[in-house]
Amino acid sequence: MANLRQTPLTCSGHTRPVVNLAFSDITECGYFLISACKDGKPMLRQGDTGDWIGTFEGHKGAVWGVALNKDATKAASGAADFNAMVWDAVSGQGVQSFQHKHIVKSVDFSSDSALFTTGSNEKLIRIFDLNKPEASPVVLNGHTSGIRHVFFFRNDTRLVSCADDKTLRVWDRASNQEVKKVEFNSVPNSLEVSRDGTILTVAHGDCVTFFDSDRLDKIREVKVPTRVNSASLNPDRTIFVCGGEDLKMYKFDFLTGNEIESFKGHFGPVHCTRFSPDGELYASGSEDGTLRLWQTTVGKTYGLWKCVDGVPLPAQDSLSNTSIQEVVAN
Repeated sequence: MANLRQTPLTCSGHTRPVVNLAFSDITECGYFLISACKDGKPMLRQGDTGDWIGTFEGHKGAVWGVALNKDATKAASGAADFNAMVWDAVSGQGVQSFQHKHIVKSVDFSSDSALFTTGSNEKLIRIFDLNKPEASPVVLNGHTSGIRHVFFFRNDTRLVSCADDKTLRVWDRASNQEVKKVEFNSVPNSLEVSRDGTILTVAHGDCVTFFDSDRLDKIREVKVPTRVNSASLNPDRTIFVCGGEDLKMYKFDFLTGNEIESFKGHFGPVHCTRFSPDGELYASGSEDGTLRLWQTTVGKTYGLWKCVDGVPLPAQDSLSNTSIQEVVAN
C-alpha cells in the first residue's frame, strides 16, 4: 500500500483561512469535527466523512479557537470580537457568552463538560463554571504575551498552555498556580495533549517536540524541513503528522523520528492538523480556506475512501478538488 497515492477529501465551505480544529471522542453517532476560520463562522462536520452538519453563527470577528466536548453535545469558540461562546452542538444555538478584553485564541472543556477555559491576548487564562455562568471566573496569571493554546489535562487537575512569550506552562487547579515551565527559542505554534493525557506535542520553529506530561521531560525532538505550524500524534503513538509554511503534510515515525512521506494537497500554508479519535485519518486546515482529510493507511476502505483489494476506486480521485458535499450529492 506504500505505493498508493494519498488522495485527501476536501471540505469546502469556509471563505477565509482555517486556523484551528478539534475532534470529539467517538460517540454512538460516530465522531465529529469542528473548525475555526477567520470568516467568523465555525463549522461542525461528521468526522469520518467531512459531511457538513451546521455552522455556528454569532461571532463578529475571526474565530481563532474551537473545541468540542467528549460526546459532541457542546461546542465552543473564541474570536477576535473579544468573545468566547458555548454552543448547543445539537441545535446549533448559542448557550452562553463570555466577554473578554482582548482576542480569545483558545477554548477547551473539562472532561465532564462542567468547566470551560479560555486563553486570550490579555495574557490570562480563565476558568468558568458552566453551571454558574454568572460567577466570576478563576484567573491564572503568569504568561507575559498573548496565549495561543490552553487545555485541561491529567483528569482536569491541571491545565497546560503555551504563548507568544515562548513558554509552555503547567498550572495546578488546586492552587491555581504555575507549577512547571518550559522555554523555547521560538514561539510554540501548536500544542496537543495526547488522548491518554501522557504526552504533550509542541510545534515550534522547524521542530516538533514531545514531552512527558507529568515531569515535562523531553521524550524526543524531530526537525522538520519547514517552519512547522501544527503537529499531531496518532493515538497509537506509532506516527505523527505535521504541516507548515511549505504547504506540505509530513508523516514521521514517532519512535525513530524518520520521515515516512510528505505530500502536497493544500494551496496555502497548513495552519492546523489533528488525528481523529480512532487514528484512521487526520484533518488539516490551511490558508487556502479548506479542510482536508487524509487517510492514515492509504488503500483502506474507510469513510468515503472505497478500495477493492487495496486498490482505490477511480471515484476517489475526484475528491481531491471537490467538496465532499458535492460528491455525496452527485
